[in-house]
Formats: sequence, C-alpha cells, structure tokens
Amino acid sequence: MPGGRRGPSRQQLSRSALPSLQTLVGGSCGNGTSLRNRNGSAISLSAPPITALITPEPVRHCRIPELPLDGSLLFEFLFFIYLLVALFIQYINIYKTVWWYPYNHPASCTSLNFHLIDYHLAAFITVMLARRLVWALISEASQVGATSVIHYMVRLVLLTLCGWVLCWTLVNLFRSHSVLNLLFLGYPFGVYVPLCCFHQDSRAQPLPADCGYLVQDQMVDDGASAVSSLVKPKDFLSLLWDSLREQFNNPTSIPTHSCPLSPDLIRNEVECLKADFNRRIKEVLFNSLFSAYYVAFLPLCFVKSTQYYDMRWSCEHLIMVWINAFVMLTTQLLPPKYCDLLHRSAAHLGKWQKLEHGSYSNAPQHIWSENTIWPQGVLVRRSRCLYKAVGPYNVAVPSDVSHARFYFLFHRPLRLLNLLILIEGSVVCYQLYSLLRSEKWNHTLSMALILFCNYYVLFKLLRDRIVLGKAYSYPLNNYGLKAH
Repeated sequence: MPGGRRGPSRQQLSRSALPSLQTLVGGSCGNGTSLRNRNGSAISLSAPPITALITPEPVRHCRIPELPLDGSLLFEFLFFIYLLVALFIQYINIYKTVWWYPYNHPASCTSLNFHLIDYHLAAFITVMLARRLVWALISEASQVGATSVIHYMVRLVLLTLCGWVLCWTLVNLFRSHSVLNLLFLGYPFGVYVPLCCFHQDSRAQPLPADCGYLVQDQMVDDGASAVSSLVKPKDFLSLLWDSLREQFNNPTSIPTHSCPLSPDLIRNEVECLKADFNRRIKEVLFNSLFSAYYVAFLPLCFVKSTQYYDMRWSCEHLIMVWINAFVMLTTQLLPPKYCDLLHRSAAHLGKWQKLEHGSYSNAPQHIWSENTIWPQGVLVRRSRCLYKAVGPYNVAVPSDVSHARFYFLFHRPLRLLNLLILIEGSVVCYQLYSLLRSEKWNHTLSMALILFCNYYVLFKLLRDRIVLGKAYSYPLNNYGLKAH
C-alpha cells in the first residue's frame, strides 16, 4: 500500500526469529493470524497457510512384538479357579476351629465347623461365579465348526444344569433364611439394572466394527448426519438385554488404527476408542466387584449371630479379592496391543495447555480451526482463552476435557501397565509381610494360597513390561518405517 508498511519491523522479526517458525500456524488473515506490538495494536499479515510454511513433525509408531495372551476359555477357567480358592479361604476364615487341642478342651476334631456351613449357599455362589466360564464354553463350542445339533445340545445341557442348580439352591435358601438375607443374593443385579439406564445415550449410536476410518473426508459429515437420523433409542428391555449379554459375551476384537490424516477422522477415531475403552473398564469394574461380593461378602451375610469370626481379616480378604480380580480382568481386556492402539491415537490427537491472560502477548496468536493440524508450540485462541500446543500433532478441541484426559492417559504407552504393576506389586509385598507376621494357621494358609495366584499375574505383568520397555526404547530410525 502507498504510504504504508509492507511488513513488520526488524525488531519484530528478530523477536519471532526464523528458527521459531514452528509457532506460526494456519491460514491467512481470515483465520485471525496477527502480530501484536508493544502498544497492543495488531498488525495483520497475509500469510500463506500453515501447511505451506511448516510441516508438523511426522508421527512415527513403534512396532511391538506379539506377546502371548491367554485365550478366552483358558482365562475364564483360571479366573474361576482363583475365585473358588478365594471362596474356600473365606470359609476357612469364618468356620475355622482349633482342631489340635486335646479332647478334654471344648474343641472340634476337624479343622472346620462343617455342620455350620450352608452348602446350598456355597452351591449358589459357585454357579454365579461360573457364569462366565459356562458362556465361554458355549461360545467355543459354536466356533469350532461343530454341527448345529451338537452345538444346541451342549448349550441346552449346560444351561439346564445351571438353571436346575440355581432353582434347587434358591428353594432351599428360601426355606431356611429370612427375606432380608435373601435380598443379598441378587443385590449386584439390582444395582446393575439402573446403571444400564445411564448408558442409554452412549448406546443409542452404534460404533463401527473397527476404528480404521478409511472413508473420505467429505463423507464424514454426511455419514454422521445419516446415522443420527436413522438410529432410534432403544427401550428399557432391549437395553437391559444388550447390557446383560455384554457380561457373558467375549470381548470384541481389538480395533485397528489407520493413521488418519484428516483432523475430523482423528477425532472420530478417538471418540470410537473412548467409547470402547469405557465399555471395557465398565466390564472390568462390574465383574471384579461382582466376584468380590459373592466370594468374600455374601458368606458373611449368612453367618449366624452366635458364630464368631475375625471381621478385620475377612474384610481384608474382601479387598484383596477385589484388587486381584480387577488386575486380572484389566490385563485380559486391556492387552498390550490394545494399549498401543490407544497410544497411537493419542499421538495423533495431541493436547492443548491453557495459558493465563497476558502471557505470550508478543507472540503470534491464531484463531483455532477444527480443520487444521497444529504443530507443537502454536498459540491459539478459542472462546476468549489462550492455549499452547503440546503434542507434535494437535487436532484436539482445546476446551474438551475428555480429549485432554485421553492424551494424559495414553500418550505414554506404558502408563497403564506401570500402574497395574504398582498395584499388584504392592499387594504381593503386603501379603508377604502378612505371611511373615501371621501366627494363626488360617492366616498362613490363606496368604500362601493367594500368593500363588498373584505370582502368576505379577509374572505376566513384569514380562510384558520388560519386553515393551525395550521395544518402545528402540530407536525409530532403525525400524526402516515411513512416517505416518
């Protein structure tokens, strides 16, 4: 322009020197790009798009080896055996005797007061704990390619046997116990049913079979509007049936990651993975609490008022069973390959750090755009707030707390594994300490049996940590891979 300045002064150019061009980003003047001088006035720049100036650091992914994972049937069998051992230990804690006393003392000749044990309750608890194993057997029978008649016969025999045992035990429990005690039998299901209603909105829109979004960019908005217009909310019975079926069905296959280039596709992939991760965590929490309830808490509810037992030790056993079940289920439902998938998606998502007002007043600031991949160090404004890009790729919504939480949890691939090792290692150390200080025979026996189960879980966690630690520390340039 005549009489005007063609660009910023030398002082302003030196302040945003050429090596810091990574802080410049997207769009022309219409995108809100501006420089601020000391007087606070903005100087507009007709800058080219950010893709013409700066290419964000390419996201490279590490290759991890295929670690052995227990099959569904094997895991359910081992988990069922662990729960039976924990149930046996709880009965020892409740009905133990001092069987080594001389006969002139008021003691028993056996190690347990077997005449006080309610065998109908024990059978009922066993069937409830075996529900996942039975369904795993039925699922395996349907996948081996057997004929339909044999498959239906196996399913009919197993379900009939379980149903008959449940009816037989319930009838005998109704005869010998009060209504208040019987309410404890179905308490977990009474809690789970209302919890299903809170997930109705998230289940209203079905997720794709995998997260490998291979559609074109222009199909995203059309597909989303078509899905939202066709999907109808389910009624309560259908929702309850789907929720109960999830507790028996084997976990779905692990989604795939296709390294999408469009910001919309990256955010859609993150939403898909968030929903899948929340579903798996909900399954882990419910089944671990369900197992601890029926193994360690329900036998205490049916103890006679005249029966003495160590309340502190029984409650401690309840907590240990819940923690161990939680770690075992998390290890199975969140394997290393699945955690690596979440880490890859978080690397594409990025994160924004909220800054205080008045900071970086002399640095270039831009209006956030949902169609731009923002490089690291960029300053953007959205909803009158200033944000700074943290990750190498940044397509997350700055004000979305769920995106920040997703990046915090999964941008380090070993965070979940380290947390599980810390939990399980602490439990093992505490049980070893309790074993050394135990003076009663039932405490020694219970700690010794539970420790054998925990050693196996801790071994698998440490094995995965050692292998994955070396895999992620391996230099990316030695893989010979192209950047995604």
